[in-house]
Amino acid sequence: MADRSDLDAIAAELYALPPAEFTAARNHEAGMADRSIAAQVKALRKPTVAAWAVNLLARQGQLADAIELSAALREAQDDLDAAELSRLGRQRRQLVAALATQAVDLAKDAGVEVSGAARDDVEKTVNAAVMDAAAAAAVMTARLVTALEAGTFEPSDLADAVGGSLPGVAAAPAQDDLAERRARKAAEKAAREADRAANEAERELARIDAKRQKLQERVDHVTERIDDLRRDLERLEADRATAESALGGIEEERREAASRARTTAVDAQRARDALED
Repeated sequence: MADRSDLDAIAAELYALPPAEFTAARNHEAGMADRSIAAQVKALRKPTVAAWAVNLLARQGQLADAIELSAALREAQDDLDAAELSRLGRQRRQLVAALATQAVDLAKDAGVEVSGAARDDVEKTVNAAVMDAAAAAAVMTARLVTALEAGTFEPSDLADAVGGSLPGVAAAPAQDDLAERRARKAAEKAAREADRAANEAERELARIDAKRQKLQERVDHVTERIDDLRRDLERLEADRATAESALGGIEEERREAASRARTTAVDAQRARDALED
């Protein structure tokens, strides 16, 4: 009894052929296939030139390495700063362009010229595979029927873009695992950021405490100086009061001396007058 793997094996061989040979070969395989899958083989669609060129690239193996690297970068990107993300973005675009060129060269070696528009579709498809795990799963079957473009499809739509079955359509747990890993990484990143923030807060608190200590020492010093000056002022005020009191006594003595001098002068004048008489 034939099963899905038989259909996929037949499809893989068909999609390795140049597009011009596809229809005749498909019909032949449908006639030779087990009745359980003959209709499905007959229903396999002819790939576009762009999709076929990407299939060649997937069969060569270089695309798998690029997709694996991009998946690692996607998982790591939450920990990268804007400058590093920009640098990786440029590298990704350069990688996509190089892989697209390689796919076009593989097609040319197989005797098929790829038009400018088809080359654009090749590059869009490679980029979709690099940017999106579901698209990568579709591309890596090497049974792609039509070109893909990142951001223009839902994962559930990809089954129609592949001849035969699409691995990963029923692989929700793997996607759940990826989501769980990303959530864990996000939590770990949040914890690291919280630790950094706590450490920074502790350093800031220590800096403020040191500044506060210096200011307190200055306040204590100024307070001490004020107390010293206040005591000096009290002593000076006491000295002034004593001096003012002494001055008052001197003034009284002066008045008394002046009065005695006047009295003495009057007596002396009277004595002189008496002598003259």
